Amino acid sequence: MPRISLWKDGAHTNDYRFFDRRMKEMFTIGGTGVNVHKYLGIASQGGSDPSQPNQTTPDLLGIQDFLFLENRDRIYDQDVYNLRGIYSVSDTDFDLSQFGLFLANDTLFITFHENDMVNSLGRKLMSGDVIELPHLTDFAALDESVELSLKRYYVVQEGSRPSEGFSPTWWGHLWRIKCTPLVDAQEYNDILNIIQEDADGNQTESTLRDLLSTYNKELEITNKVVAAAEKEVPESGYDTSQYYIVPTDPTGNPLEPKGVNADNTALNADNTNATADARRITPQNANAYSGYLVGDGLAPNGEPISMGTSFPSDSQEGDFILRLDFLPNRLFRYSGNRWIKVEDDVRSKLTPGTGNTQRDGFINNTSTFTADDNTTATSRQSLSDALKPRED
Repeated sequence: MPRISLWKDGAHTNDYRFFDRRMKEMFTIGGTGVNVHKYLGIASQGGSDPSQPNQTTPDLLGIQDFLFLENRDRIYDQDVYNLRGIYSVSDTDFDLSQFGLFLANDTLFITFHENDMVNSLGRKLMSGDVIELPHLTDFAALDESVELSLKRYYVVQEGSRPSEGFSPTWWGHLWRIKCTPLVDAQEYNDILNIIQEDADGNQTESTLRDLLSTYNKELEITNKVVAAAEKEVPESGYDTSQYYIVPTDPTGNPLEPKGVNADNTALNADNTNATADARRITPQNANAYSGYLVGDGLAPNGEPISMGTSFPSDSQEGDFILRLDFLPNRLFRYSGNRWIKVEDDVRSKLTPGTGNTQRDGFINNTSTFTADDNTTATSRQSLSDALKPRED
């Protein structure tokens, strides 16, 4: 009489198939529906860069960027597959035990019947697949402007056989995946750009990205933070416009800012210094304050100032002009026979792209140029674009 043994060397016996059917029936009866967006591989880059793939068909196990080990341009099957899965539903709690606020249980572990999964998908769930849990759909969003239901999508991070999925035959029957919430990223453009339908099945103007992405809200928060920062610190450097500068003569003695007028009782007919063209005296030492980025291009003590790209011909002594054809803009004062440089307007807004300094014109350059072959490119290029790797 042969010995009784549930293990058969490399063979799936009737015992194995019996256990497998019972487990599949358990998923059919008690499992929740899961919609699967099948990952097909990476798109061909079509270039001569040796670090980028150039295959004609999507490679399921390929790597797009060998330098950063990323698969950014992913292709997903347009068909949606339906499976049955089981997982433990838990409350969403926040973890305050560390520095900051963390979502403690946003990672799900979902178990599937392996043979049923392979028969439907043609393979096991793998990293990169996207799943949708219909039973978590929110049909009553707090935002009344959202007319569609809010769906919940997760990205598969890894998969393995769970310990509870082995039957007495020592063969595994289950497949468990670890998945995290889907985020608005380049990798999932094939899914996020899907046009949504309303309750009557009619197509709307909204995409899945419009419903799930937090980009607009994060951009609004960023703009509010930038606006508050610009209000607190409008420009770089130090503001000296509130300080008063006393006009002095070449020897350093203070002068009367109002010049010669009828209120001055010290003047009489014997005074030969008072002339008919006497006027308001402006400080000659207008740049009396020195420090880090103190030049603002403003005349001292609130004196009137003109702006232009050339010096006026009818100027009088003490006039100020801000030359706009200098970078940075330069403030001059007329001494009677020549224009003397006072300071440069080196203070600018700290927000990138809003100032007039070399930082905004060179580092944050957003302009474009046309090459000899009539191709248009941006003036600012990253090193990865400027220095292409070449084969030896």
